Amino acid sequence: MATPDTRTQILDAAERLFAEHGYRGTSVRAITTLAGANLAAVGYHFGSKAELMAAVARRVVEPLNAAQCARLDEALARTPDPLVSDLVEAFVGPLFDEMRAGEEGGARTSRLIVMILSDPAEEVRGWTGPREDAVGERYLAAFARALPGLSPEELRFRMRGILAVTAVDRLGAHQRPVPGCTPPVGGEAARQWAITFLTAAMSAPPTRT
Repeated sequence: MATPDTRTQILDAAERLFAEHGYRGTSVRAITTLAGANLAAVGYHFGSKAELMAAVARRVVEPLNAAQCARLDEALARTPDPLVSDLVEAFVGPLFDEMRAGEEGGARTSRLIVMILSDPAEEVRGWTGPREDAVGERYLAAFARALPGLSPEELRFRMRGILAVTAVDRLGAHQRPVPGCTPPVGGEAARQWAITFLTAAMSAPPTRT
């Protein structure tokens, strides 16, 4: 097997450290040390730590987005107005596929996505671009047709909830079991529970204020 190039080694190291310590808790020196690269390599390959964060996030998120788009295309090919449950399944299914319990890659992806959702650093919240936004907009439009009573603001809130609940569940599935506590359930059961729960949450009546 060929040795990964320096750029890939830096991405691998940054993904691991960002997931474990957050953006501000990870130094460029720590990344290059873990990658076995010199300190100037981040600037050479990425330009800055912020651009490296964006590259790490896109490497993880782009396959998820592609799978979510493919699932949405399949649902729309069956009917122009899919049920809420079908839209939820299309959205969360790829997350379960990429964050399988018992796989180190799935654990790393889970940690990184939770970090992206929760880290207060502006660099973590500002990396998305038109391609990433387009996926969310397609799902928002489909959910808006299925749930016409929801305001755009509440619909976006519920969409963020889908992502947050699924990512946190998958993160829990990768945690080391605590003695005396029931371990999180993985596999198909957890996937179906998530779809049932999130479908109910998305389908709840609009909040009256």
